[in-house]
Amino acid sequence: MMHWRYGLIMGVSRRWPGVDRFVLDVEGDEVLAIAYRDLVGELKTGQRVMVNVTALRRELGTGGVALIIAPADELPADPPAGPGHIVKARYLPVQQMIEAVEEQDSPHHDTFVDPEPLAETPVVVCDLHSAVPALARGVQLVRPEARIAYVMTDGAALPLAFSLSAAMMAEAGMLCGTITCGQAFGGDLEATSVANGIIAARRVLGADVVIVAQGPGNVGTGTDYGFSGLDTAWHLQQAALVGARPIAVVRASSADARERHFGLSHHSLTVLRDACPIALDIPVPRDVTADSATQRAFAAFGQNLAQLRGRHRVHDVDITGLDEALADSPVALRTMGRSYEEDRLSFLCAGAAGVWAGRQLG
Repeated sequence: MMHWRYGLIMGVSRRWPGVDRFVLDVEGDEVLAIAYRDLVGELKTGQRVMVNVTALRRELGTGGVALIIAPADELPADPPAGPGHIVKARYLPVQQMIEAVEEQDSPHHDTFVDPEPLAETPVVVCDLHSAVPALARGVQLVRPEARIAYVMTDGAALPLAFSLSAAMMAEAGMLCGTITCGQAFGGDLEATSVANGIIAARRVLGADVVIVAQGPGNVGTGTDYGFSGLDTAWHLQQAALVGARPIAVVRASSADARERHFGLSHHSLTVLRDACPIALDIPVPRDVTADSATQRAFAAFGQNLAQLRGRHRVHDVDITGLDEALADSPVALRTMGRSYEEDRLSFLCAGAAGVWAGRQLG
């Protein structure tokens, strides 16, 4: 059940494309709340709103924010009429009508009918959304001119607008465009499947490298198969299906206190050892020069990585210059609340995959 409350907008905390983060007075408490402009319209200080505070009350990390549902006293204006017959966030009160890039009335429809294989286009698949900017920095380190597209899946947050890092990457010129797949919505292009999202990234946006990852809000349960990143096994297969070159980013950490995620995460082991039946390219850092904690994690990482070397093509990547490129990222690098300085191994693994993918462009 949802916990509904009324709130009064007291001011603006931050704005980015598609999102207003307001300061609300909710029953005498000051609360930060997200409003998606495409869903609730333009709101202003002094306006009463209805708020979903369910996850906020539970102090959750995933989904643990207050969300403005609608103005309390007046309806938002109707949006202008637009093309499209595909519904996303289906059968939720906030379901969206959009034009999918591959639907029959789209000017790009024929691109997806008996599509040409993508000729080994590098498609780099991540478990965590936090890996996306580090991965892009790795590509840019070796191929500054490369066009990079981000394909967001529907395993976590559904609105792309929730991702401040995606907005900052677009502003910094790190992305040539975004595509939201499945039930996710709000990208520059919309697609009904990851496979067609990958095709759209290459054929419509002209991307040289395609990044596939869920949005913010990864979920895990401490069980073998109960994590949203398990879907990456299917995403990697869809990249192969359309004739691209699937490249896996390993999830790793030098700071996570949970043994199952320290070094090489059990999420990556499960996906790459057990769930993905095709052979993949898996780039990893050749060496890491860092503090003792990172060195211990890298040693544990190497031991677990041995389980993948016979099954997949593991590439030990020279990451010269990557440390400086990540430290100088125009988009702040954070994973599970930790900065680059606090969890370097996590971002170095993502960056190494980007470096290797960039080098495949010739």
